[in-house]
Amino acid sequence: MTENAEVSPKHPRAESIRIRERLTRRVDGGVVSLAGLIAHGRGEAFDYILGERTTPSAAHAIRAAAGALLIAERPVLSVNGNVAALCSRELVELAGVTGAKLEVNLYHRLPGRDSAIEKLLRDEGVKELLGVGEAASAQIEEVNSDRRRVDPRGILIADTVFVPLEDGDRTEALRRMGKTVIAVDLNPLSRTAQLASITIVDNVVRAMPLLISEAKRLKGHGIEELQREVSSFNNARVLSDAMRTMEERLRELSRRGVYIGPRGNE
Repeated sequence: MTENAEVSPKHPRAESIRIRERLTRRVDGGVVSLAGLIAHGRGEAFDYILGERTTPSAAHAIRAAAGALLIAERPVLSVNGNVAALCSRELVELAGVTGAKLEVNLYHRLPGRDSAIEKLLRDEGVKELLGVGEAASAQIEEVNSDRRRVDPRGILIADTVFVPLEDGDRTEALRRMGKTVIAVDLNPLSRTAQLASITIVDNVVRAMPLLISEAKRLKGHGIEELQREVSSFNNARVLSDAMRTMEERLRELSRRGVYIGPRGNE
């Protein structure tokens, strides 16, 4: 299938193919790196096992994440290439609902890549965008990639950082800096999932609209109620639930010897 091929709505994997197409189209423009395509494929494999759905434990994590962003004094939404390609509109909306700042942060900070991501977000209406060009002038010394470069007005001083599709090194470093870290990761065994404060084990394209909806719903609630929601959250339990769901699904699939797709027996 070519990058611009039409995807038939009757195709059993139509939505997955549309997502892949959105990513591959952004490679030439510099938004998505080739390594990002590999990372997406790895996540998609876990999504198959998960059943390509938002589980109750993921929904619980989404509620806690929304609460954490709302009670934060300096929340920041970190943007990489894959998330920009898939969820730029949702990122801008979530920032508006929660009062969070948006900051570009890249594992591969190639020339012009942050500007390409900036254009995507500007087209969706973002007014202030951190981490572009020389604005990423501070460093997190523990991180051994371009992700160490952060904006001193954003991630460096943030108390809560949303890091969808993240790598473990920076998650670990941010936690050591005392920050609340919210991750979206389909692999509950990854270092990011294990080290984050709140891990949403879900596909980012499903999680983002639900996170926006929860933030809107909770915005009118009292600060004490939000704090209770966040303080009662147990990330280890959520990860265990995700692994149990995958284990049970694999056991069921192995008995049947066939994969049932998200739209039924196809």
